[in-house]
Amino acid sequence: MNTTDNEGLPGGDFDEALNEVTRDIADVGAVEVITTTAVHLMSAAAVKCGLADDAETQTDLDEARKLINALAGLITAGAPEISDMHARSLRDGLRTLQLAFREASTIPDAPGAGPGEKWTGPVA
Repeated sequence: MNTTDNEGLPGGDFDEALNEVTRDIADVGAVEVITTTAVHLMSAAAVKCGLADDAETQTDLDEARKLINALAGLITAGAPEISDMHARSLRDGLRTLQLAFREASTIPDAPGAGPGEKWTGPVA
């Protein structure tokens, strides 16, 4: 895979940069990929739930719902693959986001119908 615009890439060589990234990701364990992805989803969901500095312009509950659903699916599916220590803290963060979503929403979801509750069960 070559490109004519190699500006900004290490050594100006796209193939070399791609190979370096591929080698780097190959060195990362599955647990780290799962937990890092979960943390990114949590951070994005927190911002969309209005838990960031600029809540008035960054709150978007439709986007938050999607992120929390994806996070709940990842944690539920990934929990058996990662240690209990990691899974417990991710579940706690997920529950906190689910509660923040409920608080921010002007139209409450039915019990069990909130974001991620398909995988976690009702959050109260």
